[in-house]
Formats: sequence, C-alpha cells, structure tokens
Amino acid sequence: MATDDKRVRIEKVLPDIRKMLEVCVLCRRECRAERAKGQGGYCRSGFNAVIHSYGLHHGEEPPISGYGGSGTIFFSNCSMGCVYCQNYQFSQSELGREVTSSELAGIMMELQDTGAHNINLVTPTHFVYPILEALREACIRGLEIPVVYNTGGYDSLAVIKALDGIVDIYLPDMRYSDDRMAEKYSCSPDYVANNRAIVSQMNSQVSRLVTEDGVAKRGLIIRLLILPGNISGTLNTLEFIAEELGKDTYISVMSQYYPAYKAGEYAELAGSISLDDYHAVIDKMEQRGLDNGWVQSYHGGFDERFAGENFKPNI
Repeated sequence: MATDDKRVRIEKVLPDIRKMLEVCVLCRRECRAERAKGQGGYCRSGFNAVIHSYGLHHGEEPPISGYGGSGTIFFSNCSMGCVYCQNYQFSQSELGREVTSSELAGIMMELQDTGAHNINLVTPTHFVYPILEALREACIRGLEIPVVYNTGGYDSLAVIKALDGIVDIYLPDMRYSDDRMAEKYSCSPDYVANNRAIVSQMNSQVSRLVTEDGVAKRGLIIRLLILPGNISGTLNTLEFIAEELGKDTYISVMSQYYPAYKAGEYAELAGSISLDDYHAVIDKMEQRGLDNGWVQSYHGGFDERFAGENFKPNI
C-alpha cells in the first residue's frame, strides 16, 4: 500500500484504538484497565510504549531477515504469561525504557536508513495505539518499508480488523489448540477460538506471502512452536490450517524450545522436545500437503544467541 494511503488509514482507526486502550480491551483478556490514567492492567503497561531494544535482526525467517536484516523493535511487557518465555527478561520483568510516539517514529526511520527490510514489531498488542501514532509520523517522514506485526496471537479481533491496510506482513504464533493448555502454561484463557479467528482475519487481509529477491513484501507466515509432549497441540493446529486457511499457507515450524523462565517448575516442560514430537509434526505436514515455509532441524536448528534473554537493551 502507498505510504499516503497507509497514513490515511491510520488516522481513520486511531480514535477507535484510543477508546480500546482507555478501558483496555486490546487483547483477548479484556482486563479493562484504565491505562490512559496510569492503571497498568495484566500487561503492566501504561499509555506510552516501552522498548527493550531495537536493531537489525538476522534470526527471523529467511524472507523476513533477508540479506540486510529485519528492523526489529522489541517491546517490553506482554499480554500473555508464558511460563517458558525465552524473552522473559523484558516480557515479564518490565525491563525497558518508555518512549514517546515521536521517539518511536525516529527509531523506525533510523532502522530504514540503516538498510532494514522491514519494521518488525515484536509483541506489539498492548502498545498498538502508540505504535500507530508513530507509524503515522513515520509515514509523513518517508517510511516506505513493510510493517511486520509479530504477535503471540492473543490480540483482540477488533484490533486486527483495524490494522487492515496498515500491516503488510503478519507473523503470528498459533501456540495452542487446547484452551486448558493455554491457560495453564500461558495464562491465556479462551486462546484457541480467538487465535484462529484473528489468524483467519490476517489471512483475509494479506493472503499468501509475496517476496521480491527473496525478501517478504506482503503476506502471512504462521509460527508453530513445538512444545514437549504435544502440549501445543500442533497436529490439530496443522489440521485447522490445511482445512480453513489453505494448503499453500506459509508456516514456520520451530523446534527451538528449551526450558526458559519458570519452565523448570513443570516436569512436563523441563526438557527439550522429543524426536517423536518433532517427526509427528513433520509427518502431519506431509500428510496434509503443507509444503510452504520453513522447518528448523531437530539438532542444531536454534542458535541461542537469538534467544530474547540474550538481547541487550540499547535504548
């Protein structure tokens, strides 16, 4: 979408998003915290965005990182509460610095100027209002690269609908296919139906992945993190993708799980995934003809330098 069209679209939806923030219903939790008045709610976030770090990131999916890197902005805090979070130092411990929307726009422009292929908004749900304010200013200042919405998949459906014509690339998790697992391990009740609804909405907006010279310009990539013992229900999620979204959907299967944060307190999460867990997912993809995307190898597929706990704050 042309920059001017995107700016106009942002201006149109900002009042509604502001209302959703004031008595907060930006995520499925709908905690109704009065964030404009400083009440933090579940995500412990106020009005302005809080950023842990930003920079060119080379550890995303190949068309997101490309050859020059993804212009990644890591937001602090989170509307979920995953006990195994690899980004827990800033998603759960409030490590980061509050920035104004104008400062955030400046970061976006800096990333574009340093050669980033995109603006990659990591865990943006709870800060979507100041993000949109920043994007509006950045568009005025000449932001041209695609916007990536990199989310855990617990967003409000109304928010995702409002982002139509603003976000170019959606990069959501489909973390669970069982609400009991979502609530137990991610403190995220009513996850599954909402997650599937928002991913379907994303798909209707941007459809299949479009690349130029191997770099993503538009589309949907679904991330599937395999958890030990099929806690994630990935096989069921793959059935949903094949039946409801289409077999040409792009998928990123991640075998990178390791017991970070509080995972050691749960015996079922205290180790890595098994080879049987891994092969069951690969076999299901082959059975359902899900051929588009990327699969991390079982051994050595994850470089821990790219774990969130190893990113250094730079803001």
